Amino acid sequence: MIFPLKGFGFEKGKAEVNEEHIEKAASKISGVRLKKTILTFLAIVAVSTGFISISSGASAEQASSSKVIAYYFHGTFRCPSCHKLEQYAKEVIEADFKDALASGRLEFKVVNVEDKGNEHYVNDYRLYTKALVLSLTKDGKEIKSKNLEKIWEYVGNKQKYFDYVKSEVAGFLKEAQ
Repeated sequence: MIFPLKGFGFEKGKAEVNEEHIEKAASKISGVRLKKTILTFLAIVAVSTGFISISSGASAEQASSSKVIAYYFHGTFRCPSCHKLEQYAKEVIEADFKDALASGRLEFKVVNVEDKGNEHYVNDYRLYTKALVLSLTKDGKEIKSKNLEKIWEYVGNKQKYFDYVKSEVAGFLKEAQ
């Protein structure tokens, strides 16, 4: 609904609402629409002057923020190496990226792709085995992902595994700034 603001004290950016303005508006509007119109008018003024803000549940800072999600994907059956892949990923991320985890810029999620509702990840990331995948999101949309396939090569060498994952996660976090 558009209100003619001329004559109500809104000339040249002036945005004051007082009893006189309401009385002027009320005298020009009749019947049942009066209360509804005045309440709508006051709501528009309150929102447009910043007295009240409307949000979608996420703050402006969150909406424009970027984050990295480190997914460890597995199936229901898990061998000792599969458990070790998850354990190492969790250890290196929690040890070397405490601040990023605490601030929400980084998340670590363990996902069983065989659980109901998780099947789409197999196609989304072209998974063919257990995997550690990094996902960079900006404004709530994924813009980049990478399957860290070398974890299988390094599972027998904890230091190489840690160095590899640390380097990849740091690169993604740098892009998220």
